Amino acid sequence: MKWTRAIARLLKGFHFRKIQVLISFSSITITILAVVLVSFLLFNRFTKVAEENAYLNLGQIIEQVNANLEMYVSGMQDIFQVAQDKMSEASDITDEPKLKEQLETLLGTRQDLVSIALFTTEGELVRGVPAYPMRRNTRLTEQSWFESALRNPEELQFSPPHIQNLFKSEYRWVVSMSRLITYRDNSRDQEGVLVMDINFRTIDELSQRVSLGKKGYVYIIDSVGNIVYHPQQQLIYAGLKYENIEPVLNYAYGSYVDETEGEQRLITIQTVKPAGWKIVGVAYAEEFLTTRKELGGFLYGFLLAAIAVILVINLYVSARISQPIRRLERSVKMVEKGDFGTSVHVGGAYEVEQLSKRFNLMLRRIRELMDQIIREQEAKRKSELDVLQSQINPHFLYNTLNSVTRMAELGRTEEVVTTITSLSRFFRISLSKGDHIITVRDELEHIRHYLIIQTIRFKNKFTYEIHAEEGTLDCLTLKLILQPLVENAIHHGIEKSAEAGFIGVYARFAEDHLELIVKDNGIGMTEETLGKLLSGGIRSEKGSGVGVTNVQERVSLYYGKPYGLYFESEPEEGTSVTIKLPIVRAENPENTDKPGKGGENG
Repeated sequence: MKWTRAIARLLKGFHFRKIQVLISFSSITITILAVVLVSFLLFNRFTKVAEENAYLNLGQIIEQVNANLEMYVSGMQDIFQVAQDKMSEASDITDEPKLKEQLETLLGTRQDLVSIALFTTEGELVRGVPAYPMRRNTRLTEQSWFESALRNPEELQFSPPHIQNLFKSEYRWVVSMSRLITYRDNSRDQEGVLVMDINFRTIDELSQRVSLGKKGYVYIIDSVGNIVYHPQQQLIYAGLKYENIEPVLNYAYGSYVDETEGEQRLITIQTVKPAGWKIVGVAYAEEFLTTRKELGGFLYGFLLAAIAVILVINLYVSARISQPIRRLERSVKMVEKGDFGTSVHVGGAYEVEQLSKRFNLMLRRIRELMDQIIREQEAKRKSELDVLQSQINPHFLYNTLNSVTRMAELGRTEEVVTTITSLSRFFRISLSKGDHIITVRDELEHIRHYLIIQTIRFKNKFTYEIHAEEGTLDCLTLKLILQPLVENAIHHGIEKSAEAGFIGVYARFAEDHLELIVKDNGIGMTEETLGKLLSGGIRSEKGSGVGVTNVQERVSLYYGKPYGLYFESEPEEGTSVTIKLPIVRAENPENTDKPGKGGENG
């Protein structure tokens, strides 16, 4: 499982266009191609040299066999020549007393000499040693050595191996040397065929001494393709083994590869000059070309080891090169997420180091510009709040003073005192030492004095109720956000209604935010009227002249887009306006009485 997770993480972080992947892939590919190419060239060169050496060694072995066989054949030729000279020099071959002794002496010099005999051209025995009687039905004149001697009278002939069947003696496997010679018989010159049979054992021993691997061997053929010697000659004669001789006849010397038996065999050929025989060496490639396999195995192991080493080195080098770039990438991602306080480690290659320095300088400049923008935005927001706030007081003060003047003229002294007292407290909270943020307690106190003044102005046309949930009074809010909403409820809802009005102001918690609610039972609004009100298309000429858009802009400007005003209104049913604010508590809440339920009639 650990390996699976590790591989999954590796594959997840893998991307073909990453610089580490590109560097590793390109360098590893080039290096591996170079190593493979060099290995291929070395393999071909060494295997070629190994094959050449194998052919050379085989050639040298066969050449040595050929030299021994040529020496042997030359010795036999010399003996044949001595026998020929002795018979040709005899004055009368049938009566020469010393000839028999000379031939027997000559025959005794070599153990591999079987017999020496002279025959007339009609096939009758003239002289021979040892003095065995002839076999009947030998068909002597039809034997190959006899016929070839007559056809080629000037050349010494070598027959293929055959069973010696001329004399009544043990059967032997021999090679016959024959030639047409001239001899004297009864004082007349005659022509006859001299034949000397050689025991095949010596040729067999010479051939078997050759080592051509465990399966290799040597065989001998004559000039026309007859097999002179083969270690498995009996199987060939029986048809149980086949030897592909046709290509051999095209070569006097040389080598080639034969695959007729399904195995790769190296064929090397030498020609025995005196006899015209061809010595054929057969070696199996799997035994003589083991260097090729060993070299292939070595190069294969070397290639795997080289690839492993190259892979480790390239991964290390590419990691060293790409590590600073990855650090830079992580820093860029952190900046992308809004963390401009990060910095990039300066290091690595020269280009990466310079890029890291420039990136750090860029971040520092961005932070400076952001601080400057924040300061400018704070100043702008403060000025906008001041402008919005300044729109509320003049009109309300003007209308209230007009009402006080009329009440004074009518002698309503008590109402004048109440109005002036509430107005002074109203402005005291409005000023609030220049602060834009006050507690919900102060905001409700502020709206209570405003409602006292308005009930007096409107001659108790409506009643009101102010209620706050426990804990809400110590929360903070923008000041003077309830007064425009209450003013809007009076002038657009209750004033136009024929029935007694009611305004409720409430503070409560809802989920993760604070809600300030203003409700009335006025004439309500259609969706079209509500749209105009939110867009600032409806303004009160009798009130402060500031619409609910003022409150919406102030809340959104200070707290952000998620916060603001939400309306619910039905014609003839009334209107409910909810101000959604974040929950922010005062650090040192005042221990003043919370406004409770109640109503005051003006």
